[in-house]
Formats: sequence, structure tokens, C-alpha cells
Amino acid sequence: MAVPNEHARVILQRILGDETIEKAYERLAPRDQKTDPLPPRLTATSDHSTDAMIERRRLLSEQGISTDQLAGQGEEVSPELLSANIENFVGMARVPVGVIGPLRVNGTAVNGDFYIPLATSEGALVASYHRGAIVASMSGGITSACLTESVVRAPCFVFESLRSVGAFLGWLLPRFDEMQSVVSQQTSHGKLIDLRTSIVGKEVYLLFEFTTGDAGGQNMVTIATQAICMWIESHSPVHPLQWFIDGNMSGDKKATAQAFSYARGKKVIAEVVVKSRLVRRFLHTTPEQMFRYWQVSAMGGIQSGSIGIQGHYANGLAAMFIACGQDAACVSEAAVGITRLDVTGDGDLYVSVSLPNLICGTVGGGTHLPTARECLQMIGCEGNGKARKFAELCAATILCGELSIVGAISAGDFAEAHASYGRPGR
Repeated sequence: MAVPNEHARVILQRILGDETIEKAYERLAPRDQKTDPLPPRLTATSDHSTDAMIERRRLLSEQGISTDQLAGQGEEVSPELLSANIENFVGMARVPVGVIGPLRVNGTAVNGDFYIPLATSEGALVASYHRGAIVASMSGGITSACLTESVVRAPCFVFESLRSVGAFLGWLLPRFDEMQSVVSQQTSHGKLIDLRTSIVGKEVYLLFEFTTGDAGGQNMVTIATQAICMWIESHSPVHPLQWFIDGNMSGDKKATAQAFSYARGKKVIAEVVVKSRLVRRFLHTTPEQMFRYWQVSAMGGIQSGSIGIQGHYANGLAAMFIACGQDAACVSEAAVGITRLDVTGDGDLYVSVSLPNLICGTVGGGTHLPTARECLQMIGCEGNGKARKFAELCAATILCGELSIVGAISAGDFAEAHASYGRPGR
């Protein structure tokens, strides 16, 4: 996941902002509960009664968080409201939403304590992520940083010969500014920032790289790329035999080694150091045993041909995406990354997650729908200017899940937890 020098400068600016290195270092540090206490922990988390649910809603309400839409007490969703979201509409699929937290996050775009909504029907998932959130927060919080962001669309142009491909690229590549102008006529939010090429015989793939503001951006980059391709077709002195809007090289909604290496969507990293005493108390194991399991799992991942090494990113991402109105199919690419464990010199546990392909946004798509809007409001991520914050919260949440699942397997509690939480009528 190496980046060019220009991207490295962007990353440094993201981390530092307008601060000195010393100030940024302090801002991203874990926070002491004694001087900065956590908000109240969710109550009756193992109680599935109506009274317990009402109590949890009351606690969230006291923190200024509304659950009216989730409770079915808000506005009705009219078919007209869904005109850009679904065709042949007949009704709504209701997915249960649970909350984890408080989760403390110290990031480049986010700093605070959050109750994270997760939509899932898989028993044990919310309980596991909640445990990870509590342990991470008691350790001073998770440091999270959104480093780079871009979305790629990769049209393919077919020519008669390799000579034609060369002549075509000789005309096209010096005209990057003109292609940027074409994009600006299609969107005020999306920007063309780079162009990579791949030649296979008499075909050339153009990998257009865009920033998409606070939107996930899949539709945005498709429309912008279509406009560029039509401009090329009408202006190029070397005419292609044909072209296709995407040559299946963009990595759209699939796990690819290319996206893993170059980043697609938002690249986010999160980390935490958990005190050994908290590992023993809440995860019922030791940092050394968790590190040993991580080594075993890394070897298993290599043997299976896994792109990246991680436990279950898809669980948390799917639950968070569904709750917050994201394109759930993007989990196929977003759930690629690297989980890293180590034991510090003091005997504590270091955990980090690196997600290079996080396609997400806080405007557009399903983010305007009532329950999604309420879930985004719950974490302060509704509307413009919040996409990087949302991405950093996604990464922090994923870390909670990795911390908890590695702890459960290391302690031998994994099967027992699913037997306790994942069976109806328990």
C-alpha cells in the first residue's frame, strides 16, 4: 500500500492539519479517564426485554441522541422519497439495530465519545463489538486517521493495433487539464486527480482517479468518466474501434489486489494499546496469547490466498453500512485490509487495522432516508464535511471487532459466545 510522494504530502497534511508535529502528536494520544471521563456505558446489555430496550433508549436520549425513527415513531417513508434509491418498490426490510459504546476515538477528523449503530441479524455480533469498544475506550481510546481518498473508474478503448494505441496515448496524455475541465462541467464535488494507463495488446485501459467530496461517489465517477470518454471520442484524431465505460479494472464492488496496493475509496488506519490488565479482565486471555494467535491466523490467511489479513471486517462494515445508508455491496471491497497485533515493551497489547478500500459517504445514496439520517446524526456524521469523520469511525469500529474476536478465539470463548448469543430462544 505504498503511495507516491504527492500522496505522502497529502497524508502528512491530513495528520498535522495547521498544527505543529508536537500538537498533532498530543491530539492523537490516548485520553486519561481520570481527567476526561467516559460517558455512561449502555445498561442491561444482556437483557432482551422491552423494559431494557426502553432503558437503553432513555440513556441515549439523555446524551442528546434520538432513536425516534429507529423506534418507528418518526416520519413515514413515502414511495416518492425513494425514487433515486429503488425501483418496483413494495415495502421495507426491517433489520434490527443495536448500539455499542461509548467508543472513544482520537482521530485526524474526529475526536470524541460515540455510540455506534450497527444493523444486523447475527447474534453475538453487537455484543462482541461492544466488548471491544469498552476495552479500547478504557485504554484511552482509538487513534484513527483517514490518510487518502479517491475512487477509480477504468474505461477500456479498443484499437486496430499497438501503433494506434501509442498514437492515441501520445495525443491524450498531455491533455489532462482538458479532461479535468470536462469533469468540472459534470460535478462541482468530484475532481479528476490522476490518470494511470494499462496496455494489453491493442487495448488500453484508462484508470481515472477522482476525489468525490463527501459522497461515496460511485455514480459521480461513472457520469464524469462517461463525459470524458465522449469528449475523447469526439476530439481524438486516433479513433478507437469501440470503448466501454468500465473494463473491469477499477475494482468496483470486488476485492482486488490492485485496490489493496493503491487504495480505492478512503484509506484509513486505526490503532490502540490495551493494558495487559484489561486484556486479562475483559478478554480472559493475555497479550502474548493474542499475539500468538495473530501469527497463526496470518499464516492461515497466506495459505488461503487472502487479500490482506484480517478477522471479520465484513461483519462490522456491513452492519454500519446498512444502519447509516451506505451502499452495502461496497463491503465486498471495503472489507479488505490488514490487522496487526504486537506486544509492547511493557507487556501490553498493540492492535491496528489498515483499510485501503473504504467506500463510504455522508451525502447521497441512502444517507437521506429517515433511519439512516438518524444513525448518522447519532455519531455526528450527517451531511457535508463529515465523510472523513465517518470513515475514521468505521475503522475504529472495525478495530473493536478485531480486538474482541481475537480475544475470544485466544481464550477459547468463540464457540461458547455464539452458542449463548447466536441461537434463538436461548
